[in-house]
Amino acid sequence: MLEHEEPLNAYLEKTSDTESELLKRINRETYLRETMPHMLSGHFQGRVLAMLAKLVKPKSVLEIGTFTGYATLCLAEGLDREGMLHTIDINEELEERVKGYFDASPFREQIRYHIGDAAEIIPTIAGNFDLVFIDADKRRNLYYFEALIDRVSSGGLILIDNVLWKGKVLMDNPDNQTKKVIELNETLAKDSRVEKLILPIRDGLFVLRKK
Repeated sequence: MLEHEEPLNAYLEKTSDTESELLKRINRETYLRETMPHMLSGHFQGRVLAMLAKLVKPKSVLEIGTFTGYATLCLAEGLDREGMLHTIDINEELEERVKGYFDASPFREQIRYHIGDAAEIIPTIAGNFDLVFIDADKRRNLYYFEALIDRVSSGGLILIDNVLWKGKVLMDNPDNQTKKVIELNETLAKDSRVEKLILPIRDGLFVLRKK
């Protein structure tokens, strides 16, 4: 982290809405119990996700990559009263704890938590989506985008995390994983089906609006 980033992030959090007590608990327990806690969206990005969801007011949300459920609950804040959020993760070891977080939230009846390979689960979920958040295996991001673009409603959002890849997208000789991120970004930049921009928050959030 650059010298100025930590105080800047603290300032952004200070001037945003506060986390709920449940989100604070998930944040704290993730950093205490997980080996890669930086995968958590965190306070500021969580408020960004919640704000975008509230602007869309989605009836149907798909999240690929649940981790400990922090971003899931942020996205759920924007759900339509009758809306449903499907979230998919491959790590069954977290299932019991994450279910506990969802059950402790006001959205317990609006979240469907799927464990398994997203490529196999997505076709089993019926209907279109108003909002999609992709935060899983970076090598498959373009696959997920192509698999879902025709199932996103006009005016709906597709959000893709980690698209700046710790600044490695600017490297002269990128490694193979970084090349995948660069390929994704360049492909999406040319895609006429969506309006797009990258928000340079945390590790970069691609915001794509279906035309």
